[in-house]
This record gives sequence, C-alpha cells and structure tokens, in this order.
Amino acid sequence: MAEVTALQRGGIYLARLDPAKGPEIGKLRPVVALTAQRILNVHPPVVFICPLSSQSFTEFETLHVVLEPRDRLLKPSYALVEHCRSVSRQRLQPDRVAMLSAREIAQILHRLQRLLGL
Repeated sequence: MAEVTALQRGGIYLARLDPAKGPEIGKLRPVVALTAQRILNVHPPVVFICPLSSQSFTEFETLHVVLEPRDRLLKPSYALVEHCRSVSRQRLQPDRVAMLSAREIAQILHRLQRLLGL
C-alpha cells in the first residue's frame, strides 16, 4: 500500500485496521485523522484516528457522532470515539475519501474529552 504523503486533520481516509484483538474494530474502513495539523505537516510516523462505521451501538451512542454521506463517503456513518487510537500512517490509503467540517471535528473532540473524563 502506498503511504499517504499529505494528511489533513478532519480528512477521512481508508485504513487497514487488521489485525484486531478482541473487541477492537478492524478491517478496511474509513477513519478520521485527528492529529493536529501542525504535527501532520511534519509527517509523523503515527496518526491519531477515529474509525467510522455504518452501525452504532446503544451503549455508546452518546459518544458517537453522526456523519452524513459526502464525496466518496457513500453511507451515513458514525465516528466511533471509543475506538480512537494511534496507527502507523502506513495503514492509511493515500487518497482522501472526504473531509469533515470544523464543527464535526469539534464534536468528535468533545466526545473524546467526555470519554477521557476531561
């Protein structure tokens, strides 16, 4: 897989998240890059991401952010904040699928703060 060269915070990229362990989310799926742009500009080897899914689970719905289809994100999706993590940028496919608005990024970050008890 070709490595992504220029990432954007709030950009949605396809990422290969396998191998997953236990309840971790895996497979090839869209993810949102959440690392600060000034860090992304220096091409870090790992990127903090939030996986997306077409399904939401009741016990975590207060943490999920609903994202409407746009560009090449073809289905309504949920940002699964409880699955946020750092991944190697080598897991990301080079072409951006779509871009979130500043409001949507802020919603994800707010829910991440809630998850962490901040």
